[in-house]
Amino acid sequence: MAETSFDLVVLGGGPGGYVAAIRAAQLGLKTALVEREHLGGICLNWGCIPTKALLRSAEIHHLLHHLDAYGFAVGEIRYDAQKLVARSRAIAQRLSNGVAYLLRKNRVTVFDGHGRLAGRGRVAVTRNGDPVAELAAAHVILATGARARTLPGLEPDGARIWTYKEAMVPAAIPRSLLVVGAGAIGIEFASFYRDMGAQVTVVEALERVLPSEDEEISQLARKSFEKQGITIHTGASVQALVRRGDGLAARIAIGEKAFEIAVERVILAIGIVGNVEGIGLEGTGVAVERAHVVVDEWLRTGEPGVYAIGDLVGPPWLAHKASHEGVVCVEHIAGVNDVRPLDTSNIPACTYCRPQIASLGLTEQAARAAGHTVKIGRFPYSANGKALALGESEGMIKTVFDGTTGALLGAHMIGAEVTELIQGYAIAKTLETTERELIETIFPHPTLSEAMHESVLDAYGRAIHF
Repeated sequence: MAETSFDLVVLGGGPGGYVAAIRAAQLGLKTALVEREHLGGICLNWGCIPTKALLRSAEIHHLLHHLDAYGFAVGEIRYDAQKLVARSRAIAQRLSNGVAYLLRKNRVTVFDGHGRLAGRGRVAVTRNGDPVAELAAAHVILATGARARTLPGLEPDGARIWTYKEAMVPAAIPRSLLVVGAGAIGIEFASFYRDMGAQVTVVEALERVLPSEDEEISQLARKSFEKQGITIHTGASVQALVRRGDGLAARIAIGEKAFEIAVERVILAIGIVGNVEGIGLEGTGVAVERAHVVVDEWLRTGEPGVYAIGDLVGPPWLAHKASHEGVVCVEHIAGVNDVRPLDTSNIPACTYCRPQIASLGLTEQAARAAGHTVKIGRFPYSANGKALALGESEGMIKTVFDGTTGALLGAHMIGAEVTELIQGYAIAKTLETTERELIETIFPHPTLSEAMHESVLDAYGRAIHF
């Protein structure tokens, strides 16, 4: 087993790890990447990409049942759940193969196996318990990601109680479903299964769905979901799951009241925990808090030469945040002069349910709590020509400005394609744009983006079309 020397070794080939490895190679660092399962990580193989493929199928299914509104008539509408899943898996596989190509193109050496720290500047790689290689490197980036959190008594069994993995490859669409957790992952699955015809119940421990979003957007989302037929219980918990026949009986508590519902399947979507076990952190200066590795602004841990990025470290736990952290980390290692620490307030968040939800920066409540005198702008999709033409009149754009400086503090959206629109505000905020530049920006007509402009105008009492 020969030792192999590198400038940098990356543990984990997800959107943080593989991007870090490629950027390091571009900067002239001799780089190795260790991945034990699938290149592209959870996001590409079991998260971001395959779920969007499924949600696209659900969107089409929904539209097919509303074709009369567009002047069409069709006969019986049928679907094949296995074909839906197969399409989703094929897209994930294609992109995983693409990551492998990009790593080869950039001359990153890939080791198929499990990596762990094995002393200062050393990484041991094994596969199925057998040694593969021992690597030496001045720098090691931990990008081992995270896994679904579980609760005692609600442990997934892969058959009736699912994590996101089982939820993405159903043999058939269940007739009834309980989703535990109303964050982005839970709501996306609730939206998918409801649009595919399942009766869906959502239970959330906090007082509102999508609790990370602006409260006003959260309220609009709940109203829309309930209109679609999704049953939502907030301030609630699942006390027990009991197997009955081919399904489950779920005991739900809200305050002092409790009741039982029968469902075929349950999806657990109650957060994540970092993959900190089995990677050699024992005896190092790497600190772990609440199952996540502690890092500084340059992604350095407390152990010299060891860094951590992505879902393994702090929130927000998003693929694009992980990728950006990977770039910041390796550019700092390589001594790039103009590298800047990540500003988490400039990271957009997207939820791909129906209607879509996207946000950036401070909510109205957080801005007020931080001491800002705010100016708030709103513009409804129902007053936007393109939204009406699309048949997507449900939605709103909300903007939050500092009333003194005009700085854009936050933007919050619900409606068709807002996950694409939010990047306009992300660019504006990164450039430290004020209301004046946004007001003077010319938005094309007719587009959904005009609602973004009108929301800015509304914050300053200048809205034209509302």
